[in-house]
Amino acid sequence: MKKIIKFDIVRNAKDLILIGVGIVSASFGLKGFLLPNNFIDGGVTGISLLISEVTSLPLSILILIVNIPFIIMGFKQVSAKFAIKSLLAITGLGIALAVLNYPTITNDKLLISVFGGFFLGMGIGLCIRGGCVIDGTEILAMAVSKKTGRTIGDIILIFNIVIFSVAIFLLSVEVALYAILTYFSASKTLDYILHGIEEYIGVTIISDHHQKIKKQIIEEMGRGVTIYKGKKGLNETEIDILYTIVSRLETNKLKEEINNIDPNAFVIEDPVNDTRGGMIKKKTYH
Repeated sequence: MKKIIKFDIVRNAKDLILIGVGIVSASFGLKGFLLPNNFIDGGVTGISLLISEVTSLPLSILILIVNIPFIIMGFKQVSAKFAIKSLLAITGLGIALAVLNYPTITNDKLLISVFGGFFLGMGIGLCIRGGCVIDGTEILAMAVSKKTGRTIGDIILIFNIVIFSVAIFLLSVEVALYAILTYFSASKTLDYILHGIEEYIGVTIISDHHQKIKKQIIEEMGRGVTIYKGKKGLNETEIDILYTIVSRLETNKLKEEINNIDPNAFVIEDPVNDTRGGMIKKKTYH
């Protein structure tokens, strides 16, 4: 029981630190780059920035107001804990925007787009790792995805196309184009924060020479292998199906090793968003 309590305290402390750093990073991206130069981003943050530009209402209040419907969605779609943490994180971002003073880092439009998006994306990613959101776009995307069958990525893209189209009419084509660049910078940074710089690929291998391939993967590449029992479709002959995870940089080497053993092997590659435990890191065999 004491171990469980200690684990919860450590986990909550870690989440709190991630959210705190995320709020500071996002507010720095907004006040140090985007706001002083009248730039916007995609997502719910982009809507808040757009409304702020048109109405001159304070962004610190708008971010909370615009996110409220998405927090309610989060309560229904995810959990009450997630919704409460998100509400507190968004409130914290609003307070940071109202209280913290950052210098205007640059007036170069390209640098504003790239680094403003970078720090904003980092902030959003760190908060997600801490168990909450400060931008409700993904919550909306999850809800719409369940009803329409479209992917979350497609819905976020459509959502942002609408925002950027509105920006063209309310602001200018140039601002909208820089907003798209800001969005891509933020989304790529978010991907790195959530999934890591080193991308992993899940590889399924079906071959009559599975024993040799398995040995090569384990002993030469230092990777773990999971074996599934399967049957061939034509004659229902039993066969071992290999599954391993390698980094994207190692995929070519793995395919070469497989091809050297069995050029007719059936190989399937799938991107892996997250991994933990097991033999993910290389292991050297002597």
